[in-house]
Amino acid sequence: MSNLKEKCGIVGIYGKKLPVSRLAFFALFALQHRGQEASGITTSDGKKLYTHKGAGLVAQVYTEKNIKDLRGHIGIGHNRYSTSGGGALEHAQPVMNTDSSFSLAHNGNLPSVKSLEEFLSSKKVLRKNRIDSELIMDAIDFHIKNGTSVPKAITKTFPLITGAFSLVMMNNDTLVAVRDAYGMRPLSLGSIGEGFIVASETCALQTVGAKFIREIKPGEMLIINKNGLSSVQLAKAIPKHDIFEYVYFARPDSVLNGKLIYDVRKNFGKFLAREVKLKVDVVVPVPDTATPVVLGFSEASGIPIEMALVKNRYVHRTFIEPDQKSRRNSVALKLIPLPQVLKGKKIAVIDDSIVRGNTCRKLVRTLFKAGAREVHLLISSPPVRFPDFYGIDTPKQTELIASYMTVEQIRKFIGATTLHFLSLDGLIQSIGLPKNHLSISLFTGEYPIDLKERLSEVNYDVPKN
Repeated sequence: MSNLKEKCGIVGIYGKKLPVSRLAFFALFALQHRGQEASGITTSDGKKLYTHKGAGLVAQVYTEKNIKDLRGHIGIGHNRYSTSGGGALEHAQPVMNTDSSFSLAHNGNLPSVKSLEEFLSSKKVLRKNRIDSELIMDAIDFHIKNGTSVPKAITKTFPLITGAFSLVMMNNDTLVAVRDAYGMRPLSLGSIGEGFIVASETCALQTVGAKFIREIKPGEMLIINKNGLSSVQLAKAIPKHDIFEYVYFARPDSVLNGKLIYDVRKNFGKFLAREVKLKVDVVVPVPDTATPVVLGFSEASGIPIEMALVKNRYVHRTFIEPDQKSRRNSVALKLIPLPQVLKGKKIAVIDDSIVRGNTCRKLVRTLFKAGAREVHLLISSPPVRFPDFYGIDTPKQTELIASYMTVEQIRKFIGATTLHFLSLDGLIQSIGLPKNHLSISLFTGEYPIDLKERLSEVNYDVPKN
């Protein structure tokens, strides 16, 4: 029901004796949830860079021949999130410089690219219609073309980058990973054989049999080449981890900042049970994110669980656009209720968030139509009232239902018997990290990284309850 989409997932691998392209494929497969629009891998055999990119899911983009053609001992990969407008391959990554000697993949978003554009313009190398990731690459490439090593070129470019970014980059002989000073987007380091892997989430490390070493620190640059692994702290760490990684984006088997996502989401449910007392027959999760939440809620409240909504797991596997009638029945494409389980029952339904409210409204109607007597909707995060500028594909603020409706108005709009959002305090306590280490801008409008010219897009006149 969320409608929020992650920017992407990234991976970087270095290892002389490793099947790098194959490992990159399976790591991207594990990170599929972070992007479904396009996927790409670049590798190097020490002499040349090889790239393959395509539209669609990882399993659709690559063939056995593609993987074999991606030769070498260094590789980076990228899954792009699904977006509306523009061709799927238009901005697919990794992005490459003009002579195919340097490649970059980026997870995150830069609200302002003025500093990068001004720098490139001053050097008379600014190109038209460049996205943020390409501008970062162009700035680094300028320094490389002028005889600077890749790590030093990145060091010089780092102060020009304003926003959220986890980056993996490579040339013929070196893999580099960088995380912004706020650590907004996740990035983890692992070892595999005699080599190394960096990936957006630890679930990718587990998938390829790598051993988790640690998270890359905010503001840190890792350099991996024939000399091994070295680290440079480019900026003082100011942790502001994106709270929505815990709410929605990360896989439940991933570990972020020492916290297993599965355990965090169970805690959300326990706190919901403390904050709202309901007399219902069963509690039902909206699969899949809310499943651990429901387990925690049931454990704390004693209310039994029913898996009364069945998810069609292949709904994203087609490029065939639904017609208008299918769009109207979009809930039925994704979630099928079980009338035999729901009939005559008072139910609590748990989901992770409400964005526009339209899908939620359809689901509530579907549940009543399936025979539910009461539908109490519980949300495992506070109301989303502000847009994101750091790598989450949020709608414009005017399309966020909680930016112009109170909780009671939202309840009436969606037609639920009752509606309750997890409190911000409950959310933070469930995660177990200090509040000042988390970015909570979606809920409060407090943006830790300067939005610069984009600040004018934020309206702070929103409902308080």
